[in-house]
Amino acid sequence: MSAIQPTGHPSVVRSARTVGLAVLGSRVLGLVRELVLASLFGASREFDAFVTAFRIPNLLRDLFAEGALSAAFVTTFSQKLEKEGDKAAFRLANLVLNGLFVVLSIITLVGILAAPWLVRMIAPGFAAIPGKLELTTRLTQIMFPFLLMVAMAALAMGMLNAKHRFGVPASASMMFNIGSLLGSVGLAYWFDPKFGAAAMTGVALGTLIGGAAQWLVQVPTLHAVGYRYEPILDWHDEGFRRVVNLLGPSILGAAAVQINVFVDNWFASYFGNGAVTWLNCSFRLMQFPIGIFGVALGVATLPTASAHIARGEVDLFRKMLARSIRLAFFLCIPAAFGLALLAGPIISVVYQHGRFDAGAAAQTALCLRAFAIGLAGYAAIKVIAPTFYAFGDSRTPMYVAIFSIVVNAGLDYVFAVVLKMETAGLALATSCVALVNFFLLLLLMRRRIGRIEGRQLLIATLRITGAAMAMSAAAWGAHQLLAFNRYLDLAGSITVAVVVFGASCRLLRVAELGELLGVLRFKGKIVS
Repeated sequence: MSAIQPTGHPSVVRSARTVGLAVLGSRVLGLVRELVLASLFGASREFDAFVTAFRIPNLLRDLFAEGALSAAFVTTFSQKLEKEGDKAAFRLANLVLNGLFVVLSIITLVGILAAPWLVRMIAPGFAAIPGKLELTTRLTQIMFPFLLMVAMAALAMGMLNAKHRFGVPASASMMFNIGSLLGSVGLAYWFDPKFGAAAMTGVALGTLIGGAAQWLVQVPTLHAVGYRYEPILDWHDEGFRRVVNLLGPSILGAAAVQINVFVDNWFASYFGNGAVTWLNCSFRLMQFPIGIFGVALGVATLPTASAHIARGEVDLFRKMLARSIRLAFFLCIPAAFGLALLAGPIISVVYQHGRFDAGAAAQTALCLRAFAIGLAGYAAIKVIAPTFYAFGDSRTPMYVAIFSIVVNAGLDYVFAVVLKMETAGLALATSCVALVNFFLLLLLMRRRIGRIEGRQLLIATLRITGAAMAMSAAAWGAHQLLAFNRYLDLAGSITVAVVVFGASCRLLRVAELGELLGVLRFKGKIVS
């Protein structure tokens, strides 16, 4: 359905384009950061320690910042804007900001003191390798304040997204990667020019520099949209309590997701030096399309979804959600085929440098192929899960996420231990859980709104999959012809894949191709 947009409410697809381009830049810089660190440290004891140490503040970031808080806050803030205007909405923002700062300061202090116990809990296998547990503990303590910085950045991002300012907040993560890359390499060299264990202290401090940059870069734009900070705190304010009520189940849901990550890390810690790094590097590459497509669509969808529900426009909400899921599939199904098919040359080109040798590249490629299986489901979750918040329902995503803990732990054991797939088995378990979670959320949303345009979704998925299969056949042929040079192989295979996928989509009449091309040409007039 095409029509002119309401003034001030840009199309979800066009907003997703803005976010996607910014996230693309961030993911590229994040990949460069990861590549540089992997090249300097390899799949080593030191890099395993850093990756594991960073998982703890990352867990808390998802619990209290970018994941749970973002969804709970954006929903309430958007509806406050719609019904009461800027002044009331910005007052709510200050209440949440100040309350969050108090709570997270306490959590940060407790986390620093409890770091030795936390590290032993999530990576018990590290105790068998001299110095690995101690190094991980020290890095965890250094990086804990990252939580405070990223929470401030997440609130700023939520306010700007609700005001339909998507470019700057999405670009803020670029500043994290720039700041952390420059800070990490510079400080690592200063601590240890040979990039041994002592250099990791510099990498941890560089991460804090990046976190501060991600927050501060958004401050001028916040000022431009009218936000002014006030040192106020009211635990009984109605809007504040609504955020807290949504946040409670959201935290439990996000905790379930992160528990799955820690369970994977727990198993990987027993598979020797390098296993944690292989899993992390492959997941980083899978996050590339998830961030560009799934997260971009999710970020763009939530403020509009909240506004539609606030106005009682369930039909428009349904159309917007169905369109966003179809677009996520259109972008991620071919990406999944491509990652699985070209995992070898991709990992070789991106990571196989310096101390990251061919053996580490091969193991990482196995993990990437396994992760690719669940890519479309993972991206679609980023779209559909936050929309439950528009109905004031944060419990449904929580229950689904908690259910995933049992499924993930069982599959981890079966794939990694019983079937002896080890690290690749952990990645495969993650993919299976993502697909199960998406279908559960889809069914539950269908029950809530009556229907979900399932027939159109199925037809679109079949057509997209057909085009992706044709693309894979052509890319495989190019891969065989160009295998003599990894760089030429990757560039040529991707070029062939893009051309054939586009042509196949036209032949199969995949509507999402035309919609996306129209938006990229700045001609999109799609009603969100």
